[in-house]
Amino acid sequence: MTTTPPRVLTIAGSDSGGGAGIQADLKTMLALGVHGMSVIAAVTAQNSLGVQGYWELPPEAVRAQLDSVLGDIGAQAIKTGMLASPVLVETVAEVLAGVSAPVVVDPVGVSKHGDSLLEPAAVTTVKSLLLPTATVVTPNLWEVEQLTGVKVEDEDDLPRAAEAVLALGPRWALIKGGHLPGEPVDLLTDGTSEHRFRAERHDNRHTHGTGCTLASAIASCLALGEDVPEAVLRAKEYVTGAIERGFPLGSGIGPVDHAWRWRSR
Repeated sequence: MTTTPPRVLTIAGSDSGGGAGIQADLKTMLALGVHGMSVIAAVTAQNSLGVQGYWELPPEAVRAQLDSVLGDIGAQAIKTGMLASPVLVETVAEVLAGVSAPVVVDPVGVSKHGDSLLEPAAVTTVKSLLLPTATVVTPNLWEVEQLTGVKVEDEDDLPRAAEAVLALGPRWALIKGGHLPGEPVDLLTDGTSEHRFRAERHDNRHTHGTGCTLASAIASCLALGEDVPEAVLRAKEYVTGAIERGFPLGSGIGPVDHAWRWRSR
């Protein structure tokens, strides 16, 4: 008898270059053994050099996709990425407030190339409506500052940043410290327990899609039944291998390799 794998839903933007966004999410989910589903909130024109443009879907189209998937198939975990505008954040947050599945929020603000993917007016909506629905939120250092005003300059600042993010309502905060000097370290905490994840820094500029991939990997591991610290540990192991094997694509920054475990066999 065929067994249906756990189901994970991503709500994010499409990356036409295939390295980040919906495309990275679905590749990650397949690699980790879950069935990926998607709600497309925006479409980008994007390649290895940057984001040349993006177009939001109407909120009724996003809501229809959510109702279609969750009303029939359901999900064991949900991940959010690029939501672009206040009305799309509101639409998604309203639905997520009523689900029981764990939610991983990647509060996407800018692309790897520095292109804005979130309207300034939407930051307040993310803080007030979306983050309270999150089981885990995964901001990088720039997003921490955008959301809380806390500037992280070294590892000692990570707890203060996590405290400020937790004050916005998520159950767990994973502060990604990969852009700090020295050995990469991420801090995960729920305000009571604290976990630090260290990894080797790989000399590879092809890291497009890292944040999307990590958040999707966490959601996949939660759907497979792991608790939050174990899900983050397993997700970190997967994304570290994907970064090590990131490959050149086009003339700019290439993607991480979502299929690295298959290729290394």
